[in-house]
Amino acid sequence: MEKIRGSMRRKATARQSKAEVMIAGEQLRLRLHDSKLIKDRRYHLRTYPNCFVAHELTDWLISHKEAPDRATAVRLVQHLMEHDIVHHVCDKHSVFKDAKLLYRFRKDDGTFPFNTEVKVFIRGQRLYEQLILGRSSILQVREELGVAYQRSFPGCQMIDWLLQNGEAESRRQGLELCRALLEHGIIQHVSQKHHFFDSALLYQFCINFRRRRRLAELLNDSDGDGVGGTGGAAGAEHHTQDHLMLRRRVTCQELLSPGAPFIKKVLTVVGDAVGWGFVVRGSRPCYVQAVDPGGPAAAAGVKVRQFVYQVNGQCVLQMDYRTLTRLVMTSPLTIVLEVMEPLD
Repeated sequence: MEKIRGSMRRKATARQSKAEVMIAGEQLRLRLHDSKLIKDRRYHLRTYPNCFVAHELTDWLISHKEAPDRATAVRLVQHLMEHDIVHHVCDKHSVFKDAKLLYRFRKDDGTFPFNTEVKVFIRGQRLYEQLILGRSSILQVREELGVAYQRSFPGCQMIDWLLQNGEAESRRQGLELCRALLEHGIIQHVSQKHHFFDSALLYQFCINFRRRRRLAELLNDSDGDGVGGTGGAAGAEHHTQDHLMLRRRVTCQELLSPGAPFIKKVLTVVGDAVGWGFVVRGSRPCYVQAVDPGGPAAAAGVKVRQFVYQVNGQCVLQMDYRTLTRLVMTSPLTIVLEVMEPLD
């Protein structure tokens, strides 16, 4: 049974990574439309609708601080191509080239592959938005085995909601939908111990669809480092963006050594309906890579480049980002962070 659960978790993690690419790609597409970078263009006496020029996109990514240099920008778009988000208008080039070539988002020309995985993802995103915006949302702070979980819901109450809102025609159909959402990494049991059941067991959405994604997160994910609700990327010393953020690699031994140039701070973060509002990266130790200026973490004093030392009294210096992310996501609404901040 434990092997089956482990396999399910690994598949869900991989699907969550795919979901993050899809969300980031869609957010980029909308921004490029707003910037008028995507438009109808003529090439060799033919008009191609809703296109962008490769080198113009590279310029845009650098000017909007989504990439530190052209090589990183090219890697970002190549990652989108490999996930069928972007393609060359004639599909002649499978590699993104920083040149006067025309590319297009598959969602703009109707070639996006709407397979089962994508359909479940889109359904999950739509349900998430409806639940978040609902006046009497079933996503609430609830307890299971003495532990409080934010934005959680009992399985039976979710099925009730699906029936009441016309999202399912029967309890069996609602159960099948929720099991598909769990299998594709959209929702999970709060402690990841159970599949989905029409019962009082508590579940949560694994993905915060509303969080603004930084494209650099995609490269961290493609290098096997992943992205989570609070973010994360192991082996951060290998990434240019992480070099810029941390300035240099710091070890756990250095953080704990006497006289080290770091100061400890204890911060209490009270989550809201969306989350805690910060992104962690790295591995042994993890550090704060980004903070939502209007989120709970910023209000509590969480800042970038702070190393996470403890969460609710538990030392997390030796954790990788996946373990730390799970710990934070399954914590009560209020978390107490002890961080170590550079003195410079």
